[in-house]
Amino acid sequence: MGLHVVGKSLQRKEDRLKVTGSNLYTDDLILPGMLHASVLRSSVPSAKVKKINCKEARLLPDVAAVLTAQDVPGRNSVGIIVKDEPVLVTDKIRRVGDALALVAAETKDIAGEALQKIEVELEETPGVFSPQEAMAPGAPLIHNGSNILLYRKIRKGDIERALQEADVLIERSYRTGWVEHMALEPESSVAKREGDSIIVWVSSQNPHFDRGEIAAVLGIALEKVRVIQQPTGGGFGGKLDISTQCHAALLAWHTRRPVKLTYTRKESFVASGKRHPYNIKYLSAADKNGKLLGVKVEIVIDTGAYASYGPGVLTRGAVHATGPYEVPNVHVDAYCVYTNNPYSGAMRGFGVPQVAFAHETQMDLLAEALGLSPWEIRRKNFLRAGSLTATSQMLYSSVGIEETMNKVKNEVMRDDIR
Repeated sequence: MGLHVVGKSLQRKEDRLKVTGSNLYTDDLILPGMLHASVLRSSVPSAKVKKINCKEARLLPDVAAVLTAQDVPGRNSVGIIVKDEPVLVTDKIRRVGDALALVAAETKDIAGEALQKIEVELEETPGVFSPQEAMAPGAPLIHNGSNILLYRKIRKGDIERALQEADVLIERSYRTGWVEHMALEPESSVAKREGDSIIVWVSSQNPHFDRGEIAAVLGIALEKVRVIQQPTGGGFGGKLDISTQCHAALLAWHTRRPVKLTYTRKESFVASGKRHPYNIKYLSAADKNGKLLGVKVEIVIDTGAYASYGPGVLTRGAVHATGPYEVPNVHVDAYCVYTNNPYSGAMRGFGVPQVAFAHETQMDLLAEALGLSPWEIRRKNFLRAGSLTATSQMLYSSVGIEETMNKVKNEVMRDDIR
């Protein structure tokens, strides 16, 4: 089934809609009687919420609803792996951008004006802004328990013996920063209540997950929620998390009117997940011929205030710490850590680009120390059919890294492009 399309060039279904500008994205939707929503967000990264007074905001003409955590009828938390992010903060702020209150009004301007009328009394508290701070004894806790959300380890062979027998050792530390997805289309949802059911149109990469979270937050059965994935103007992993979906649904549920919530570009920067920053300590051991004997790696990733996809990203980073190379002795410790920074989530590569920066730099440094070319040292160590990975998985077939590198080298070395 479907094999008639293999090997053939096909026209994308949405091509004409996109090039003519007639594709309807979520923010293009206009429903009769639709309200416009805004979110009051924290401007501090760590605080106790003492009081939220919405009285003046609710009295503003053309304001249909002002909601706080007490207005969430179901579960007041979301998360793809750990349900640790509040839909609306109850008592503890963990990052700049935490949602404190929602407003639905006849226009976006009126909704914004209502936000200014909401009085919030806070008590700022000490925060932690690096994984190293967060892992230190006595550090303020972001959530109950430990600031270390997850620890992963990989052990293969005898790393200490490999280090002793090595002819060359290269040890370096690496650091990568946050990366913003910066999709052309900011996050957006339109929600409409129909009796005891709700429909949400959303710019999303994960509509089935969205459906479950909306149902839980509203406290209604899953079959009462319909999520329609609108054409998505860029995601790259950034639209896998909950953003506007539950907030729009809550406002539509309470007002019984359609509600649109679209982030401004600034709000998208503040509220959305980022690529995880990595701190990596990397020790590579090789013999005089350039053959890898072992690697010892410590990875610490900053998942920010909430878990999001952090546990999955950490696991992939650890598993891929050795790169596309056969390494007989492996010692990896990897930590996913909460901080008061923006939360980090899914992004293309899912934790591997950060560690690839480290293991590929290590290979270049080993080549330089041994007088080998960067091509040659990689060829000596590539995974091949029959190789064992860092987790001792046997690769039986389809290991194309050497063939790929050879083709790349041939193109790079061509006289007409040098």
